Amino acid sequence: MINSKIDNGKAFNWGKTSRDYAKFRDIYPEQFYQKIVDLGLCVDGQSVLDLGTGTGVLPRNMVKFGAKFTGADISENQIKEARRLSEEAGMKIDYVVSSAESINFADHSFDVITACQCFMYFDKAVVLPKVHRLLKDNGHFCILFMAWLPDESKIAKKSEDLVLKYNPYWTGGHMKRFSLTAPEWSKELFEVENIVSFDLNVHFSRESWHGRMKACRGIGASSLSANEIAQWEKEHLAFLSGEPETFDILHYATILNLRKRPLGIESVF
Repeated sequence: MINSKIDNGKAFNWGKTSRDYAKFRDIYPEQFYQKIVDLGLCVDGQSVLDLGTGTGVLPRNMVKFGAKFTGADISENQIKEARRLSEEAGMKIDYVVSSAESINFADHSFDVITACQCFMYFDKAVVLPKVHRLLKDNGHFCILFMAWLPDESKIAKKSEDLVLKYNPYWTGGHMKRFSLTAPEWSKELFEVENIVSFDLNVHFSRESWHGRMKACRGIGASSLSANEIAQWEKEHLAFLSGEPETFDILHYATILNLRKRPLGIESVF
């Protein structure tokens, strides 16, 4: 995948790191999922499509709340891991290999469509009308995001610096809290029902943090060579050897809950 606004146009491919992603990227605390449920989303009786599902992290952690999930991802390797993990856990979740732009279901198929940690990759001009079409009347489009705060964690800051040392094109660092407001692009098709932002601690071991960093876009999914990744691993593990065996990393999360607007109704914003 190549996006001129991401990693300065350098190619990345999540399928390259699917095994590590499956093992180390299932990190959202229960608090994160409960916030979604508290908004009345992804619960019993609802049909949910998770775009950019990756290894099915969101469906696998939320199917217990009773919704019927379908996960879609552009990467065949990611979907392969999603199916494996779901089957091993005895979960009934449907998966399809498809980009968000080319997803194909009947109109009015879903009560909720989610996009967790992936909306930045989508072509909004294509995806937003498609999401609107796929949602039932008064359906919801829920955009989710979570990132560590390097200025408030010396471990996260050092890990980030090491990613940038080996991949200076990576644009996934330097995250700060930001004020989420009603986006201009949503106003013709959706109205904002909820905007939620919150801090949360995510617990790691040295191994799981190393794996989480390796499975990021700047390392495992990047165009770095195997030798460059091995060199990064060696240096990152050496750094972590001097840190506690387990630790918390402070993250910042946002939830943008949009309700489908009937066509022809002007925005209230």
